[in-house]
Amino acid sequence: MKGFISAIYTIYALFWFSFFTLLAFPLVLLFSLFGKLQGGNLICSMAKVWADCWYFLLGIRHENIFESPYDPARNYIFLVNHISYMDIPCLFKAIRKQPFRVLGKEEIKKIPVFGFIYSRGAVMVDRGSTERRAKSVRILKSLLKKHVSIGIFPEGTFNETGEPLKFFYDGAFRIAIETRTPVKPILFLDNYSLMNYRSLLSLKHGVSRAVFLEEISPEGYSLAQVSQFKQKVFDIMAARLKTYQASWIQKQES
Repeated sequence: MKGFISAIYTIYALFWFSFFTLLAFPLVLLFSLFGKLQGGNLICSMAKVWADCWYFLLGIRHENIFESPYDPARNYIFLVNHISYMDIPCLFKAIRKQPFRVLGKEEIKKIPVFGFIYSRGAVMVDRGSTERRAKSVRILKSLLKKHVSIGIFPEGTFNETGEPLKFFYDGAFRIAIETRTPVKPILFLDNYSLMNYRSLLSLKHGVSRAVFLEEISPEGYSLAQVSQFKQKVFDIMAARLKTYQASWIQKQES
């Protein structure tokens, strides 16, 4: 019976996901006419409304927890742990006060309709291509210069280790040092419980919390010290995830 209810809820969620995706498609086409910067900002704003509507219909209540507030007039590199398919909509629920672009995987573009929309509002990266990876970095730096923040999942893909975090890639930290942009870590505490990455049928309603940690400045670090800067951020995020007893860590210990 429980499995049947989960299946019905998942179908309900996918219906509304598809509905809002199709509804957004003509708007994305329209916004794209305004250019990559302004059009991208409009798509970002639309995605926030999309996330609001979808969460409401799914019975998911989002809460931002500010251990340290941030200035929406400043640029940040928002670094977020990656543990669930719910992380992308959660990002648009969390970052409300400024335009931003998320760094997304190239393969998402293959998803019909949604992939097109996502690629217009994100910076796509192909980690298998050195040339394309370098191009993505150039775009991210350009956005920061134009007062658009960026959101990056430094783990690159789902953390399936049972540890608080998995290995971080260097890219976000290299960009932070080169552009002197502060890093603002965000912890997603509940997305693993809302939808386990192993199954769509694990989707459920509940609370979604995003914790904003204190910003970490790259000042004093050189490119030769990317590893040290990365480790500092990793240790802070991992320690706070343990403090909040994130569910995937509890599962490992049980």
